[in-house]
Amino acid sequence: MEHVRDLTLLPKAHLHLHFTGSMRPSTLLELADKYGVRLPDALTAGEPPKLRATDERGWFRFQRLYDAARSCLRRPEDIRRLVREAAEEDVRDGAGWLEIQVDPTSYAPHLGGLIPAVEVILDAVESASRDTGLGIRVLLAANRMKHPLDARTLARLAVRYADRGIVGFGLSNDERRGMARDFDRAFAIAREGGLLAAPHGGELTGPASVRDCLDDLHAARIGHGVRAAEDPALLRRLADAGVTCEVCPASNVALGVYERPEDVPLRTLFDAGVPMALGADDPLLFGSRLAAQYEIARRHHGFTDAELAELARQSVRGSAAPQEVQDKLLAGIDHWLAG
Repeated sequence: MEHVRDLTLLPKAHLHLHFTGSMRPSTLLELADKYGVRLPDALTAGEPPKLRATDERGWFRFQRLYDAARSCLRRPEDIRRLVREAAEEDVRDGAGWLEIQVDPTSYAPHLGGLIPAVEVILDAVESASRDTGLGIRVLLAANRMKHPLDARTLARLAVRYADRGIVGFGLSNDERRGMARDFDRAFAIAREGGLLAAPHGGELTGPASVRDCLDDLHAARIGHGVRAAEDPALLRRLADAGVTCEVCPASNVALGVYERPEDVPLRTLFDAGVPMALGADDPLLFGSRLAAQYEIARRHHGFTDAELAELARQSVRGSAAPQEVQDKLLAGIDHWLAG
């Protein structure tokens, strides 16, 4: 029988983590108390809320919970705490690199505007990285429910702060709304500025949304992308182009994209040669962090330790980490497997 290695000791890169969704539940309760925010019962129950976002009502409920949590982040010290704690959680789970995704427009009203919000976030990332030793970078994400012109503003801002730790540009929220091509100009601005294009696609809608991300936004990574498993030609395309899919198994089940952990097509993607980076998405709402995603691959999909090590390598190679950081993490993965 194979020696079962500790997955929290496996070095890995975390490429799909949303800002508010990274919060510890205990921190949310403290901040809500501090600001007198009455949270929905689902956020105070002490266990992950039951979410089914594959219909409009379910997605609206998910967004309502997310917005309630976000309303508790009001001051620079709240932002600093959130990033530091997210970094501490990831270090505990074996991450050596984190790329956290944020739409700063959501925090701008409390933090004095869009530019101050971006600067507060980047300062928080810098100090959390220094304090924890975790390499942290930022993806600014546009909201596909908002006007594409807003996305262009964000893309320009992202490029402007590329030397302060912004490495990519994303597109989040309900992919059933807003066509990918509406945001092509924003992504062109980001790419021309040297940023990685990493829009969400292939989660709530099928393979077509992944194709749109590739064709219209020239995605280098896809947030989720799991529904590509339904289209063998698309799987080949992703594998041939080396486009990494940021797959979040616990999130997929919590949102009702798949019924059970074993239904998430991890094995289909892996066997097709599509690079994957397992991610926790929104641990606050889905109840599990980074190492738990690797545990799902092991327990529900029969991934061996050698295959789990390969998943970790894929996460590192798909990251925007400098080469020396990648080399160090890859060496650590080999050491974990040899142990």
